Amino acid sequence: MKNAPKIVWNPRRLDMRAFAQAGASLQAEEQLSTFARLHAERAPDASVASESVRWLARGEMRPGASGDEPEAWLLLQVDVRMPLTCQRCLGPVDVPLTVERWFRFVADEATAEAQDDDSEEDLLALEPRPNLLDVLEDEMLMALPLVPMHEVCPIPVRMQVGDVDEAADDAAPVPQNPFAELARLKK
Repeated sequence: MKNAPKIVWNPRRLDMRAFAQAGASLQAEEQLSTFARLHAERAPDASVASESVRWLARGEMRPGASGDEPEAWLLLQVDVRMPLTCQRCLGPVDVPLTVERWFRFVADEATAEAQDDDSEEDLLALEPRPNLLDVLEDEMLMALPLVPMHEVCPIPVRMQVGDVDEAADDAAPVPQNPFAELARLKK
C-alpha cells in the first residue's frame, strides 16, 4: 500500500478549507524582523538575541450553525518576548506576548462583514486566501500593551524635571504678594 503524499502548506497563501478538512497544523519560529509593522514597535536599543516569534496554526472543521455544512476554523497561538520601551524609565523592557485565538472562516469578505455584528467569534474570508503571517502580525499588534513598563525599573526614575536641591538654589525668591512686586517694579 502506498503512503499518501504529505501536503506542504504555504502559510502566505493558505487554502484554509483544505487545511481545516485535513485537520492540519503548522508551527514555526520566525525572526521578529519578518513582521515589519511589529518590528517597528520594538525598542530602538533592544538586544537582537531574544527576537523570535513562535507560532502554531491548527485547522479543523466544525458543524455549521443550524445544521448547515461544516465550517473551517483556525486556532492561532503565538508566543514572543517583545522588546518595548518602558514608559516610566525609557529603557528597554521585554514584554511577553501570548495570543490564542479561534477564527471561523466564511466564503468571502461580504459574508464576513454581514455576519460580523451577530457573531461572537472572529471571522475571516476563505477567498482571497489568507496570509497567515499577516493575521499573526495583526493579532500580536493588538496584544501589545498600551503602556509598557517594568514592574520595578532597573534604574531610579526621576519624577520631576530637575533635582530638588538644584531647583531650590536656582529659583528666585517668590514674593508673598504679587501686586507688591508689581508696585516695586513700577517705582
